Amino acid sequence: MAQLYFYYSAMNAGKSTSLLQSSYNYRERGMHTLVLTPAIDDRFGMGKVASRIGIQCEATIFSAADDLAERIAAEHEREFLHCVLVDESQFLSKDQVKQLAYVVDCLDIPVLCYGLRTDFQGELFSGSQYLLAWADKLVELKTICFCGRKANMVVRRDSQGNAIKEGAQVAIGGNESYESVCRKHFRELVWE
Repeated sequence: MAQLYFYYSAMNAGKSTSLLQSSYNYRERGMHTLVLTPAIDDRFGMGKVASRIGIQCEATIFSAADDLAERIAAEHEREFLHCVLVDESQFLSKDQVKQLAYVVDCLDIPVLCYGLRTDFQGELFSGSQYLLAWADKLVELKTICFCGRKANMVVRRDSQGNAIKEGAQVAIGGNESYESVCRKHFRELVWE
């Protein structure tokens, strides 16, 4: 029976690596997967999911306006899908999370979503909010703060390395812009 999974963490916990490994495992057994990535995140090129450890795969891009249930159903009709994997799922809309739930419930295709739980201000992303509410399985992937504690928050930094406390929720970047920290250090850097 298919389920909706949400694998979440702070940055640098291996979400994309885990997605790529899951897709590889299906494909190694002759099964077909559909890897989706948001058009907004083009750090590694359009239509690519890449891991910091150097592995990558081609992916189908989606935008905020796309009906994912329709797109997945069309792909499933073309070639039987065994699994759908969604990178950077924090960028999904509420409707798109509902559409992914439809894919699981009505098309019986497992959907594995990978994303951040919160933004640089400690607020939930929309996609993460609804995945946390509606997913069948929640899996936290762990990474560590510079102090050695579990990192569960993300700090956005400016070009001088100072923590940014205000701004747009979405600003695409990597290690040059963001750092995963524990809540204690997040409090010191952002809340105080």
